Amino acid sequence: MKEDFLHYLWKFKKFETLNLITTQKEQIIIIKTGDYLELSGPDFFNAQIIIGKQKWAGNVEIHLKSSDWYVHGHEKDAAYENVILHVVWEHDTEIFGKNNREIPVLVLKDYVSSETVNNYQSLMSPKSWISCEKQIAQIDDFVFKNWQERLFFERLERKSKFIYDLLEETNQDWEAVLFCLLAKNFGLNTNGNAFLQIAKKLPFSIIRKESFEVENLEALLLGTSGLLDAEKEDVYFKDLKIRYFYLLYKYQLDKAYTDPVEFFKHRPDNFPTIRFSQLASLYNKHQNLFSKIIALKSVKSIYELLNVSASLYWQNHYQFDKESPKKSKPLSKSFIDLLIINTIIPIQFAYSNIMGESFSEDLIALLNEVSPEKNSIIEKFESFGISSKNAFDTQTLIQLKNEYCNQKACLRCAVGMELLRNN
Repeated sequence: MKEDFLHYLWKFKKFETLNLITTQKEQIIIIKTGDYLELSGPDFFNAQIIIGKQKWAGNVEIHLKSSDWYVHGHEKDAAYENVILHVVWEHDTEIFGKNNREIPVLVLKDYVSSETVNNYQSLMSPKSWISCEKQIAQIDDFVFKNWQERLFFERLERKSKFIYDLLEETNQDWEAVLFCLLAKNFGLNTNGNAFLQIAKKLPFSIIRKESFEVENLEALLLGTSGLLDAEKEDVYFKDLKIRYFYLLYKYQLDKAYTDPVEFFKHRPDNFPTIRFSQLASLYNKHQNLFSKIIALKSVKSIYELLNVSASLYWQNHYQFDKESPKKSKPLSKSFIDLLIINTIIPIQFAYSNIMGESFSEDLIALLNEVSPEKNSIIEKFESFGISSKNAFDTQTLIQLKNEYCNQKACLRCAVGMELLRNN
């Protein structure tokens, strides 16, 4: 049993509301259960309750046991002075407030049906991948679609926190934020943090000034990553190394040390050398990239903007000193889709919030054009009858699994609430 179940019972009056009696044998009539704000302080604010012959307006606190009132120190906390009713599952002690006022207690388990408790316990089964895996496909489509929209924007809010932190670090420079975000996502899961460190080490003003020569951008990225530290006979390697140390001198930069980038377990097209070159080509091709990305409203226009390839040297190399068959190495459709999901939509969302504008429908429409992701979470939902037509569906399912199912937060989830209501 968890307190959030008691919150659910109280909020939706999922108990016998007639003939309620306090532990002090006074009748209770609930006029208004109060507002469940999930803030610090009492659980429900502005409730209206008749206890005995007195009508009260105030707050309601909910605990599994009466003694939890003292465990949490509420008797010393002024925020709990206006509690008019203490709702508990088990009553094990009398409760007194800060001014030694006895607080009425309602023992909820005396008024909840065994069916309701059994449904809750079944839903919270720890043995399943998700608690509702046998029932989720039966959820009304209207309920599920509305919940997906909520999940989508929750996920964007979480991603935006990282963007707002970058804004603080870059003195509100959106171009610099975009560069950091792109670098992180060009590095994918394995090299994302290392790529981000590199982007943070390089003032974006320098990237902007040197963007007219792709070799200089490659020198800065590869040099900061440590990939130019060795001694090689490769002519292009030597050229980049000379450029890198010249740029360090030109801009009075200290030689930066970051986490090493990884080649291991990557397909060659995802080698950091190739991703650095593609990122350099993108900034060589587009100045003022942020303003262009913010204006994008269709997947087709994004594909056109991000139509860049690795530079000439990397068309027949994956690493220095090792020649390979010639291949242009453009950004693939699947890679651009990842950038749409993890860079373009989050930064458009964060920017619109800062500017006080709303692009909500545009963002959903944009993600509806992107192919669904393929991973173990999506495959598992598919086995339960929940299919994904696009990236909007997959992003919401990932949010559902990570933030609700994994946390057993069924009573904060529209699916769990609907199942309990139906049962």
